Amino acid sequence: MSGGAFEYQQHRINDIIESIETQIDKSGREKTKEELREWGGYDPEYYEKYPDEKFYYKYSDEIIEKFKLGVEKLKEAYIYAQRIDYLLSGDDGPETFLTRLKEELNEKN
Repeated sequence: MSGGAFEYQQHRINDIIESIETQIDKSGREKTKEELREWGGYDPEYYEKYPDEKFYYKYSDEIIEKFKLGVEKLKEAYIYAQRIDYLLSGDDGPETFLTRLKEELNEKN
């Protein structure tokens, strides 16, 4: 396989997907002591004074739904970028491109 027509940059889309999914998972969740330590140490007195600081920012349900929609669209964009990369780099032919594109888009759903 070649170096890819896009030099594997399409994989950065997956990094964005993972970042958004992390924000969805953290939304409104209480931070663990380990997570609190990462942000400058765990001082129970501070968190008694500022209890909201023990939680990740809570996005509204509407925002979370938009994040999820964005993730779905990014997954589709990744599939297109990956399949086009394979076609342009000569790893797939036109028929294989169309077949694999259709298969992977169906698998996503």
